[in-house]
Amino acid sequence: MSIKSYDVVIIGAGIAGAMTAFQIAKYTTKLAVVEAGVDAASGSTRANSAIVHAGYDAKEGTLKAKLNVKGCSMMEEITTQLGVHYKKCGSLVVAFDEKDLEQLEILKKRGEENGVQGLEIIDKARLFEMEPNISTKAKYALYAPSAGIVCPYDLAYAACENAAVNGTDFYFEFKVDEIDYDGKYYTLFAGDKEAIRAKYVINCAGLYADEIANMVGDPLPFEIIPRRGEYMLLDKCEASTASHTVFVTPSDKGKGILVSPTVDGNIIVGPNANIIEAKNDTSVTMEGLEEISEGARLLMPEINLDAVITTFAGVRSTPTSGDFYICESERFKKFIHVAGIESPGLASSPAIGEYVLELLKKCGLKLKKREDYIPTRTKEGNIKPFYAMNEEERKEAIVKDHRYAKIVCRCEMITEGDIVYAVNRPIPARTIDAVKRRTRAGMGRCQGGYCRTRVAEIMARELGINVSEITKFSSNSHILLGKTK
Repeated sequence: MSIKSYDVVIIGAGIAGAMTAFQIAKYTTKLAVVEAGVDAASGSTRANSAIVHAGYDAKEGTLKAKLNVKGCSMMEEITTQLGVHYKKCGSLVVAFDEKDLEQLEILKKRGEENGVQGLEIIDKARLFEMEPNISTKAKYALYAPSAGIVCPYDLAYAACENAAVNGTDFYFEFKVDEIDYDGKYYTLFAGDKEAIRAKYVINCAGLYADEIANMVGDPLPFEIIPRRGEYMLLDKCEASTASHTVFVTPSDKGKGILVSPTVDGNIIVGPNANIIEAKNDTSVTMEGLEEISEGARLLMPEINLDAVITTFAGVRSTPTSGDFYICESERFKKFIHVAGIESPGLASSPAIGEYVLELLKKCGLKLKKREDYIPTRTKEGNIKPFYAMNEEERKEAIVKDHRYAKIVCRCEMITEGDIVYAVNRPIPARTIDAVKRRTRAGMGRCQGGYCRTRVAEIMARELGINVSEITKFSSNSHILLGKTK
């Protein structure tokens, strides 16, 4: 079996692995990223609340608190650089009685000790000015103006694409099942695929970080508990429901049910938090939907849940330690664990990338800045989707490529040009869902009922394969099995 050699290999292309690759790719280091899924952002990053938390929730003095506050402060600059839609909408934690108010005071004090700026507890009158649809039973709220929203998988794609155009190699469907260490190099095996060898390994495997740690005989000092959260997404016609991310006062189970806008103009409701056995169990249950419906109506009694266009679930990797675990292995030098990255992992991700980079330096990696560094997602810059262009930009795009004049997804105004570009991006889309997440084709009111077959036809043409070979989300999820009689 042949082996490809690198200086550094990252296991996992979720938001933590993506942001770490983004930071390392600024240097001439030979870098590879291996991912068990068919695409980046295949795990927890694919399905979460999309909130850039301000940093008042994590306990004082924890690594989680430090990286949350720093990551939140870095988000605007990084998203601007990578052409990712980010909105600093602010968040509200709502109190319904004096006991809740006491908890808000604790959160405010904690946030201030963590370094969060601008926190204030507001009264009922101001709360209603900010969120007219809030329950009349609400009495107070903790307002965090630095909180925001971002599309988690778009941010992960952008970071990976930037790393790719700066020389990083990506290997998908590379599920590590064995790691050998000879005292100098780590060799990663994944079935009968070509092995990957590197001097430094970064374990960003999310829910499976404990399994990767066990492969090198270095068990994590805590358990990773898979916790499923279910969500509902409302149609864009309900965009006026909330303009801030609105939480109930948190409990032992987590931050509770939220109602929040998304950067794409929808309203998201959820999640609940239920411990599950299977790490890949993303099923949606009737009981779960009833639970988050009840939670949403507690915050906003008049919320129109008849406008739900889709439901989904994600699984987070909850560490029993309660904190992020980012450090070099005590037993195996140059092997770095990035584990237990639950919420606020998305908000913390830019700072996580920087933190790991500093660890690599301490581990002995010599870093030299790239003289030819490309700061954007492609060599040509950050290319806007058609729906985000102004009229002049649209006219110019159509002149350059007539396929931008052909609307494929009517709900989201996605063109054939957008889909062709998705298939040919630095991290290319190879499934229907991968195109969906890159372009939003199929994310509108009809959920792909109108455009899915056309998307499959365009993909097949661009990839030079039969349309029957196109899959929805994995190699075993074909959407066309053959002709009917």
